[in-house]
Amino acid sequence: MCASYGVFVFLLFGLVTTQGQITTSPPAVAVSCASKSNSSCAQCLQDASCLWCAPNKQCLDYPAKNILPPKSVCPLSDARWGLCWVNFETLMITLGVLCGVLLLAVLVCCLCCCCRRRRRQRVSDDDEDVRAMQQTRARNARQKERRMEMQQRHDKIRQKYGLNPYLRMDDK
Repeated sequence: MCASYGVFVFLLFGLVTTQGQITTSPPAVAVSCASKSNSSCAQCLQDASCLWCAPNKQCLDYPAKNILPPKSVCPLSDARWGLCWVNFETLMITLGVLCGVLLLAVLVCCLCCCCRRRRRQRVSDDDEDVRAMQQTRARNARQKERRMEMQQRHDKIRQKYGLNPYLRMDDK
C-alpha cells in the first residue's frame, strides 16, 4: 500500500510541476544490437537490451524469454551484460551470494529481536513474581503486627478486670 501511495504522490508531483503541459521527446531511432557486432563491448552495452559475447565479439539481443541466456547463444562465462568487466556467470554468483547474505542477516536480526523480546518478557515475569512475593511478605508482616497489637490490648483488658483465661470459674 505504501509503495502504491508513493507512486501516486510521485505522479501527482510530476503533473503539478509540468503545470498541465505534457512534453514528448522525439522518438529514438531503434538500433539493433546486431549492428553493433565487431565493435567494442562498451558500445554494445550502451543499450540495456544488448548482450556482448566476448570470444566471437558479437553484440546480440538479450533473450528476454529466458532469465539467463542459453548456452547456445553464448556461454555464461563469456557473456557480458551491463558491465564489460563482469561476465554473466560472475554477476549471477555475486548476486546470489549477496541475496543469501542479505536474507541471512535479516533472519539473524529477526531471531535476535524475538529472543530479546522473550528475554525481556521472562525478566518482567520474574520481576512481577518477585514483586508479588514481596507484597505477600509485607502483607503477612502487617497482619502479624496487627494480631500482636490486638493480643496486647486484650491482655491489658484481662489484667484490668482480673480475667485470667487460664483459670476456670470454679476455682475462684
